Amino acid sequence: MLSYRHGFHAGNHADVLKHGICAFIARYLLRKDTPVLFLDTHAGAGRYDLQAPEAEKTGEFRAGIGRLMPEAADAPELLTDYLAQVRSLNADDSLRIYPGSPSLIMALMRPQDRALFYELHPSDEARLSQFVSGRRRVRVEKADGLRNLIAHMPPPERRALCLIDPSYEIKTDYALVATAVSQAWKKFPGGTYVWWYPVIDRTRVRAMEVAMRAAGLRKTYRVEFCMEPDTAERGMTGSGLFIVNPPYTLPAAVDAALPWLVEKLGAQGPTQAGWLFPE
Repeated sequence: MLSYRHGFHAGNHADVLKHGICAFIARYLLRKDTPVLFLDTHAGAGRYDLQAPEAEKTGEFRAGIGRLMPEAADAPELLTDYLAQVRSLNADDSLRIYPGSPSLIMALMRPQDRALFYELHPSDEARLSQFVSGRRRVRVEKADGLRNLIAHMPPPERRALCLIDPSYEIKTDYALVATAVSQAWKKFPGGTYVWWYPVIDRTRVRAMEVAMRAAGLRKTYRVEFCMEPDTAERGMTGSGLFIVNPPYTLPAAVDAALPWLVEKLGAQGPTQAGWLFPE
């Protein structure tokens, strides 16, 4: 259950999609002065060294953020905040430090905002706690992020961006995430929930859609980006995001960014973006 370490996968094509969209949504929410709760159910270590043995072993970042940074000056609006943060952590043209979602969020947070980061892996939780040490209104817990997602809704801020990003190592994760998001949404239907999923087995993705429909979720947008065509063989060919209550600016930004990502990352699989459940 606790074998997954995101350090092996930091900066890959799934991170590019997930982190680019999360930074875009966060920036939109921060246009208003009222406070925002940022909640991350599977926060990881916070920041990653791409020259560490984990990242070097897979080299996945080279086919993800490694291909985008030389082209960052021409990036579409969806990715500008995200790529600017990566650039700010790396001198000159080097690429060694990669910001995980806690790093991205903390760089955008204002004094009135609050962040809750959950991570069960003991090593990553320790690294994350050290990373956020000294930051006010930021809390790290070695706890079940899905349970806490439900428990903290509705937040006192009445505004929230919740990132749900499990590893899906255990097949039951698909159903657990669908249940957790549905229950959190019922308690706080006004929150923004960004729910990542891997494209490995289409039947499991469709089962999540069925569960969301049965729960009555509304205003849910889906973005999917696949590096390779679907295959019956084991392995992740791409990933996607279900986004409940996205900013009204997101669909146009995604439409402009997907062709650019396909070109720069050399993707050969299907992409899609559109409303899964409208208003």
